[in-house]
Amino acid sequence: MRKIDFQPHRTAQGGFTLIEVMIAILVMGIGLLGFALLQTMNVRFVQSANYRTQATNLGYELLDQIRANRINALSYAGTYAATTGKGDCAPSIGKDIGKDDFTRDWRCRLGRALGDSASGTVTVNDGRVRVSVSWGDERWNPDSKADTTFAAESLL
Repeated sequence: MRKIDFQPHRTAQGGFTLIEVMIAILVMGIGLLGFALLQTMNVRFVQSANYRTQATNLGYELLDQIRANRINALSYAGTYAATTGKGDCAPSIGKDIGKDDFTRDWRCRLGRALGDSASGTVTVNDGRVRVSVSWGDERWNPDSKADTTFAAESLL
């Protein structure tokens, strides 16, 4: 009987080379950087959406107050600058809230929600009332001179 000597065949490649590992790390690093940028943009846009939601709620709150007090709607016309008082922004409870009390509290909430640069404008023309809320949103608009504005209009 003849003895056959089996020698294992050597494969051309025994594992990863250093260059393959470096390329894999580079590709993974670029992917992780892209993911980090995506997360950063997400945080930026979520905060901007929060500002828009706050502005919408504040605008409709003032519009509802004006519609509830139709007789004195013209007295609400004007521009309201935001304030950030140290006290509570909630209106007084247990008494009738007048226009001045409401707008003072509204300006305080406007400042706390959207910052000191925020403002509200009310115009009343021919039975129509328009409430505009403006604020600086550097996250959404990098041009710091331009304000973002939400406007709501209603018939009285």
